[in-house]
Amino acid sequence: MSHPVKQGLVQSLGVYFDTWLVCSITGFIILLSEPEFGSGLEGAALTQNAMALQLGDWTVHFLAVLIFFLAFTSVIGNYYYSESNIEFLTGSRKALPYLRSAVVVCVFLGAIGSVPLVWALADLAMGVMATVNLIALVPLSGIAYALFHNYSAQRKQGRDPVFHRGDVPGVRGIQVWGDDDAPVAVDREDAR
Repeated sequence: MSHPVKQGLVQSLGVYFDTWLVCSITGFIILLSEPEFGSGLEGAALTQNAMALQLGDWTVHFLAVLIFFLAFTSVIGNYYYSESNIEFLTGSRKALPYLRSAVVVCVFLGAIGSVPLVWALADLAMGVMATVNLIALVPLSGIAYALFHNYSAQRKQGRDPVFHRGDVPGVRGIQVWGDDDAPVAVDREDAR
């Protein structure tokens, strides 16, 4: 992307699609199937049952495949976040074998663990991650506002916003955006 604000806006749009669109559609499908509350069906089984009532039995298998791919891509995505953060925090790749081993162990334990325990641990991990991110927003908010001001000023001029390292004074450690109009390709080894 040619500007970090574009990247942030695209990423935040994903939250709206996940939360408002997908979760709302799922909720409406469940409610329109007139579920019997207290019947013991919860989570994916409740959704599968509701979809089967609304669209036919084929949706049970479709939803199972969909959940598999959602879980698989979530593991891959969260692993990528972990690897990037470990490399950034440690400044080397030496910790990655330990991270990879931990991920394999966690995936295995998650596959054989009880569903309530796995969900509780996932909720705890997401809560810790959200807390760390919220704490990090405080020192980064000044930079974010400066970048957004730069982006907005370029949009008001009718331009397609392009960020250059020198556009926002005081911002250090920029590795991706250069001083020309094209983003800089960064070799992961050279980025340290």
